Amino acid sequence: MRLFVDCADPYARELELIAKLFFDGLSFVRDTPEEASWRARVTVEEGEGCNPVRAVAQLTTPERTYRAEHERPVRLGNEARARQKAAKKAAAYVFLEVLEQATGIVQPWGVLTGVRPTKLYHQFVQAGYASEEISALLVREYRLAPEKVDLLARIVARQRTVLPDLYELDREVSLYIGIPFCPTKCAYCTFPAYDIRGQQGSVDDFLRALMDEIAQVGAWLRDRDLPVTSIYFGGGTPTSMTAEQLDTLLKTLRTHVPHIDRVRELTVEAGRPDTITPEKLAILKTHGVDRISVNPQSFTQATLEAIGRHHTVEETIDAFHLARRMGVDNINMDLIIGLPGEGVDHLRHSLDMVGQLQPDSLTIHTLAFKRASAMTQNREAYRVASREEIHRMMALAATWTAANGYHPYYLYRQKNILGNLENVGYAKDGKESVYNIIIMEERHTIIGLGCGAVSKIIPPGTDRVIRFANPKEPKAYIEHYHDMLAKKLALLDEAYGTMGMRR
Repeated sequence: MRLFVDCADPYARELELIAKLFFDGLSFVRDTPEEASWRARVTVEEGEGCNPVRAVAQLTTPERTYRAEHERPVRLGNEARARQKAAKKAAAYVFLEVLEQATGIVQPWGVLTGVRPTKLYHQFVQAGYASEEISALLVREYRLAPEKVDLLARIVARQRTVLPDLYELDREVSLYIGIPFCPTKCAYCTFPAYDIRGQQGSVDDFLRALMDEIAQVGAWLRDRDLPVTSIYFGGGTPTSMTAEQLDTLLKTLRTHVPHIDRVRELTVEAGRPDTITPEKLAILKTHGVDRISVNPQSFTQATLEAIGRHHTVEETIDAFHLARRMGVDNINMDLIIGLPGEGVDHLRHSLDMVGQLQPDSLTIHTLAFKRASAMTQNREAYRVASREEIHRMMALAATWTAANGYHPYYLYRQKNILGNLENVGYAKDGKESVYNIIIMEERHTIIGLGCGAVSKIIPPGTDRVIRFANPKEPKAYIEHYHDMLAKKLALLDEAYGTMGMRR
């Protein structure tokens, strides 16, 4: 599909993101209209003072011409920045409207193309809007479907119940620790994940570097007496390491992170059931790990084989029961909607299995074709469900979780996600993940340690997010972590100054 769009430069990226919601393999053309079968023109009058922003779109297809216009008030922020933001959203609004008219496809998330739609809802709450006003704004100005507005409202309410101090957390930090090893790499994965088989020397070298990074960041935290809210071990699969390595790493964490006994939550991804053993679970319990993930992704064996997960459905069930017997009372499970070859009946079967196990939380992901994944690079080899079936699967998941005592508590979206849908975390009362809420709502600094870990530094009292990424590849991390750590600590010093420094 070739689509020519005539618009001012500041709006081009926003409009391209909107267009990609409707078409696979889109060529978004701005300089050769004669090569495009669909042609659009979007104009925006930004105005000034108290005047609203006004946008007009016209789309011509071989069949007919469509037109839309929209006036948008300027809200949330200083005038120049807020007016520019309103102008982009107004352009997106009218462009979305003409594309919906032309294709007959209604986008449930309207003009929202970012990862964190709940952040917008929180901004309105903090600005003093009542829930009814927020709902009306999201439908009227952002074109959200009413069911998505209701989902956001329920999630934000749940988050504020779980973390009553959510809006006052900027004087605390959380830690993310990236372990880049897995038993094998799944076809859909783009996380830093390297086959641990035959990599033992690299693992030992990596751990030495990581433990030094933990020690130095721990000293920085201690100097400022900064509390740590939550700690999350991800990857990769942290439990790919041996029991001895896990023990050493967790001992290092307990030695160097100040006031670790006050940390509200310590999570370790044990996502691959073929990595879970009684010895590892005992070590996790000894060191105060209070939440793990055991991730089936699907309970259909043929699907697991197709996506490169070299474990069986039975191993998932056995690992879950083992963790329960050993006293782990907060277990998360992940399912992915839209895996190759799967439809509504496969998801229903997976949900039936989840119902028998009763994990404490359940994250429903919608498959996203990530650019660097094996699945995306060989997409023709993987048959996935249609947009309509993906929507039916998401509706089934929402109905099932509500009927089984799970409440939605966090949400995020991704580029190239099937059906332009979302990933939703559900939990039973009191089993919500503190870290998942914090990272999605970007309420305070998260310091990333280890391979592929991204630090998100948010200076207290601001909404500015400074990203700093560690190397993804273990060899590069081992060789360069010291220099990268110095740069990261300098950014942290700049963000926090001498706040809380011990004299």
